[in-house]
Amino acid sequence: MSHTYRLGVMLGDGIGPEIVPASVRVVDAALGAAGADPVDWQELPLGASAIDEHGSAIPAATLEALTGTDGWLLGPHDSAAYPEPHRSQLNPSGAIRKHFDLYANIRPARGFEGGQAIAPDTDLVIVRENTEGFYADRNTYAGTGEFMPTADVAICLGVFTRPAVERIARTAFELARRRRNKVTIVHKANVLQLSSGLFKRVCLEVAEAFPDVEVDDFHIDAMTVHLLRRAADFDVVVAENMFGDILSDMAGELAGSLGIAPSINASDDRCMAQASHGSAPDIAGKGLANPIAMILSSGMLLDWLSTRYRDERAADAAGRVEAGVRAAVRGGVATRDLGGTASTDEFTGAVVEHIAAN
Repeated sequence: MSHTYRLGVMLGDGIGPEIVPASVRVVDAALGAAGADPVDWQELPLGASAIDEHGSAIPAATLEALTGTDGWLLGPHDSAAYPEPHRSQLNPSGAIRKHFDLYANIRPARGFEGGQAIAPDTDLVIVRENTEGFYADRNTYAGTGEFMPTADVAICLGVFTRPAVERIARTAFELARRRRNKVTIVHKANVLQLSSGLFKRVCLEVAEAFPDVEVDDFHIDAMTVHLLRRAADFDVVVAENMFGDILSDMAGELAGSLGIAPSINASDDRCMAQASHGSAPDIAGKGLANPIAMILSSGMLLDWLSTRYRDERAADAAGRVEAGVRAAVRGGVATRDLGGTASTDEFTGAVVEHIAAN
């Protein structure tokens, strides 16, 4: 059964207005090739342009409109360049994640044939808890988890709760069942015995409901070494927020670069496609941006939608997105950062051409 999707589009800053429309173009081509209904796209203001026009980087009207969508594409933002007080506020991505409780950050890393991967046989997914842990912008209801009682003392709170760990662990194990049936739990329970220890214990408790999935665990410091030496041995890796962030950037580089690293932020009923990289203002508007991460993130959104709505055509389209990107790179079409000469539009055109031909 096919489903007509209403998806939000937020271009963001820097290279966002180049790579997000490229992703829309690829998604439209993939859904068309799969025989699915076209998307009802809804463009919404966000970022520096939204500050100029609406006085906010993430207007209330944008959040309200997103509530009526099935998911959305979020372009990169350059919040460090915003004028005050916007620069000191929670950035647009963080505000959206918090508003919709997008608790799962899913970041795959898979090497490209014809690309520049350090470990081309890498094929894993980092499942990162997205709402608490040691990140001060998301581990308290109000205010931040960082404070300074004196000018010479800074304190950071780390928050770990059973419900949050249970749901991210279930996400990891359910994903493993769709892949190679293996989950690796990353923690630091030998030192952070209560907090990281709770994360490890609850993950192992959840594992009992998935007897078909193999489980192992590593301390975060050991995991970095194992990932460097034998990335191909890992399937799904589940970690708290900070550890997951570090490992996903590392895995992205092993697979090629952050320029090809996709991700989604998801809850049980909402999903946001967002490339792992930043806004690259130094190359904005020059047609040099690599759209791979954003395109693949959009494909992940289609895959998430296919699971939520049991939509085989969306699943087909998701596969076509990734296959088209890989075929383009394998055929020697690449942007400058991957050693090629193609512009953003030229690379996108090559992907669409491969999708149409297969």
